[in-house]
Amino acid sequence: QVQLVESGGGLVQPGGSLRLSCAASGNILSFNAMGWYRQAPGKQRELVAGSTRDGSSNYADSVKGRFTISRDNAKKSVYLQMNNLKPDDTAVYYCNARIVSYIDYREKDYWGKGTQVTVSS
Repeated sequence: QVQLVESGGGLVQPGGSLRLSCAASGNILSFNAMGWYRQAPGKQRELVAGSTRDGSSNYADSVKGRFTISRDNAKKSVYLQMNNLKPDDTAVYYCNARIVSYIDYREKDYWGKGTQVTVSS
């Protein structure tokens, strides 16, 4: 089994900061791209930030300059530093990773259960 577990969500005022963490565990042979998605009520899930194993990253236009994705390959973890948060950032944030497991040796998408981020005064 492979699991992704997120942490770090919560309630923050506009202009505040939060740091999300996601750790992968289980029968992992290798992992490649990791990233963060979010889904607000009534909206489709969207990519927030992605990171490849070689360290390159990409961001949604709406978060560029405010969010930073980073990863620690040794810890099989990915992080999302969110600064200058806005009410529009309110959503459930999901961790995603493309992982090859010892179960079937095939690369698959895995998802965490999500963590709620609420930006409100």
